[in-house]
Amino acid sequence: MHVAMIGAGYVGLVSGACFADFGHEVCCVDKDPAKIEALNRGEIPIFEPGLAELVAKNVREGRLTFTTDLGQAVRSAESVFIAVGTPSRRGDGHADLSYVYQAARDIAAAIDGYTVIVTKSTVPVGTGDEVERIIREARPDADFAVVSNPEFLREGAAIDDFKRPDRIVIGTDDERAKMVMNEIYRPLYLNQSPVLAMSRRTAELTKYAANAFLATKITFINEIADLCEHVGANVQDVARGIGLDNRIGSKFLHAGPGYGGSCFPKDTLALIKTAQDHEAPIRLVETVAAVNSQRKRAMGRKVIAACGGSVRGKTIAVLGLTFKPNTDDMRDAPSLDVITALQDAGARVKAYDPEGMKAARSMLTDVTYTTDAYDCARGADALVLVTEWDTFRALDLRRLKAALASPVVVDLRNVYRPDEMRRHGFTYVSIGRP
Repeated sequence: MHVAMIGAGYVGLVSGACFADFGHEVCCVDKDPAKIEALNRGEIPIFEPGLAELVAKNVREGRLTFTTDLGQAVRSAESVFIAVGTPSRRGDGHADLSYVYQAARDIAAAIDGYTVIVTKSTVPVGTGDEVERIIREARPDADFAVVSNPEFLREGAAIDDFKRPDRIVIGTDDERAKMVMNEIYRPLYLNQSPVLAMSRRTAELTKYAANAFLATKITFINEIADLCEHVGANVQDVARGIGLDNRIGSKFLHAGPGYGGSCFPKDTLALIKTAQDHEAPIRLVETVAAVNSQRKRAMGRKVIAACGGSVRGKTIAVLGLTFKPNTDDMRDAPSLDVITALQDAGARVKAYDPEGMKAARSMLTDVTYTTDAYDCARGADALVLVTEWDTFRALDLRRLKAALASPVVVDLRNVYRPDEMRRHGFTYVSIGRP
């Protein structure tokens, strides 16, 4: 099938490359000429394991192309995916849908023949209705359907998630559109990935509900971790004890500094605003968002406490800047709040991250960036592990201790065993463990 992907950001690029790998003819469209020129040179604007190789392979085989010409891409497409950004709107927290609606207007001017227009972007309930209204108003003669097909991709594992999904959600009551969508995802038939057909509004809400529930699980175990620290319990054992219950499940029960990234913060906020607008407030999610926001800065205070109550004039080494491993995404990363809290308390900050330092430079000031974990630790009065990159999981503890001016380690991801760290002579602080 011929597919146009409007937006060559994270979702659009991963989805477009995977559809092309299924055998479809995909054209990714973006308004940024520099991004398209870079993609045509084989330069990938984001870090996602395996994506550069997947893009190169499908470009080489002629199934994946990039352009700034939306009209040309849409006219030859049987399906058009809208995969543009929906950031939090400045001032009120609602999802900013201006890019989605502009894409709808541009698509309306170009569609030729029956076309299925698919919202892949994460959008509030009712957005598909507005997309349909915009296109119908501009082109009363057009033959089209608007479908919701939310993405459920984890940064760092997006290709595997796309090709081996837990489920495929298709929101439409149009039978012809369902047939087109089933044909697009037919290559996943052998995987027996369940296809869930539902109304468009239900599909839109399903995406937000999924992210809000996962954010709730993270926040729940983080609060249990705080309680563990006060009563002498071990949050990792608690997580295992409850996670083996199939009704709960073990995923997203890893205590840490709070959630960040491109999805959970903005999606929980957008769901809260949607619920308030419809006079059905979701108090639980409101609390989750508030607790998570407070927690990230509280991790800075945890570091200060580990340093004897003051970091003024001290050097703190921070390992890991991105909100999770295997990505270069710094959006709402806990490290931003931790570092700001430390700087506000008078600390000097050194930092190292395998992929996130370029983005961090535009978001943080007065941070010294280093070449590796040991360079980061050299001469520091304490070391904070914020993101659990694989390269930080088996550090040479003797070398690390020798590099530090003071052997204080604050492990916000519980990567190391407390008894091992004590045996090596560290003052070791972790999350929710005695």
